[in-house]
Amino acid sequence: TTISIIPFLGFSFTRKSVEGFVPEERTIRGRFPEMKKENSSLMSFLLLLSLSFLASSKSHGNPASEMVNVLNQNRTAWKLGKLHESPGLGCIALQYAELCEGNCNVNNTLTCEPPEDDFTQVFAPNCGVELPTFGTITGHVLGCGTHYATPEASFSDILFRDNKSLLVLRNRSHTEVGVGMARLHKGTYFWCILFSDGGTNSSFSLEANGRGIKQRKGCYSGSTFSCSNAHMICMRLLNSFLCILLSINTLWVSFL
Repeated sequence: TTISIIPFLGFSFTRKSVEGFVPEERTIRGRFPEMKKENSSLMSFLLLLSLSFLASSKSHGNPASEMVNVLNQNRTAWKLGKLHESPGLGCIALQYAELCEGNCNVNNTLTCEPPEDDFTQVFAPNCGVELPTFGTITGHVLGCGTHYATPEASFSDILFRDNKSLLVLRNRSHTEVGVGMARLHKGTYFWCILFSDGGTNSSFSLEANGRGIKQRKGCYSGSTFSCSNAHMICMRLLNSFLCILLSINTLWVSFL
């Protein structure tokens, strides 16, 4: 009996008689091994991409609080005391940032100065800051950018690019800090950092047992609420999409 091998859809068959075909061995061949390698590479790529976005999402959970960490790292490097993170002052900083909407200059600087009364008559009530605890604001730094940048990049590239702003940060009279960040006019990101010499846990106190009033836009340091930011929503959706792709690819490779 003559034996011949007939390739069919990647499987090898032997013909021993005219009655039919008997499979000799079910080995994957042809394009299937290549497809498996390609899918394995794709799975690795998707896994790395997903992990990178998950890590990014984690660090961007509240960019304003992350900025406080960056500020304190810089101060401790200069042997200065760490600043207390004040949620009340942070919420006021967010209100200040929102007021600057539309005033971002081409060099990432902001030109806006709210009336003094706005701090106690507008900003504080909007945040739920108890007026008797409103302290003294000893300095501020403003900045903006047309795209999102990490707090570390924003620190060096937007907010503290010259000695003038660095001197504000390194002022020894500061005891607490509040940071606000919001994505506002045409997708531009606005930063506001406020400093105070108030007592820890006694100034800029928020109503409702420290929760204050939930803000509709952006993030502020020390907040008990999640950020109200389109950038964060996009990150979560992208993470979900990558996880779905990764699951489908894993099932496909297992099937092969």
